[in-house]
Amino acid sequence: MLNPDRVAGTPKVYVWDPFVRVFHWSLVAGFTIAYFTEGDLLKVHVWAGYVVGLLIVARVLWGFVGPSHARFSDFIYDPATTFRYLRDLVRFRGQRYLGHSPGGGAMVVLLLIFVAATVVTGLVVYGGDQQAGPLAGMFSKATGEAMEGVHELIATITLALVLVHVSAVILASFVHHENLARAMVTGRKRH
Repeated sequence: MLNPDRVAGTPKVYVWDPFVRVFHWSLVAGFTIAYFTEGDLLKVHVWAGYVVGLLIVARVLWGFVGPSHARFSDFIYDPATTFRYLRDLVRFRGQRYLGHSPGGGAMVVLLLIFVAATVVTGLVVYGGDQQAGPLAGMFSKATGEAMEGVHELIATITLALVLVHVSAVILASFVHHENLARAMVTGRKRH
């Protein structure tokens, strides 16, 4: 009988809990839908934004109460350690971590901040420009229109961070000889 914790003779260990995995791929879907819809598809854009906002709140809470590798305390490192890790990774000798690496942890924090900022500015735009949503009436139409450029800029920066994240996952997968994207699907990494 095949042991699911061993693949090709390499022992596997359970790292990413179901919440982290579902959150990750749901955020990918929600952000993608929100990024590529607006105008005639404004309702889809708005609802995708609401889902993304709820996901961010849930992930922040999970960062304090979830299992060890989901907790912020497991993957937030000081800047010197993070920069040292990134330097070594691009030199193809970065240390391997079972959970998030210092670079991965920094990216998690950056993405949470920028995705949250995208949601908040989107709520201001929707509340002001459309006089709709939970912030309806709290902002003028002019404020909503003025925030639209900020919202789009933050969303574009977030997309750039996503592209850096994907590139870093590919690089780290190569350097550490493991498929990190598969680990975010199965929850398992080599020990």
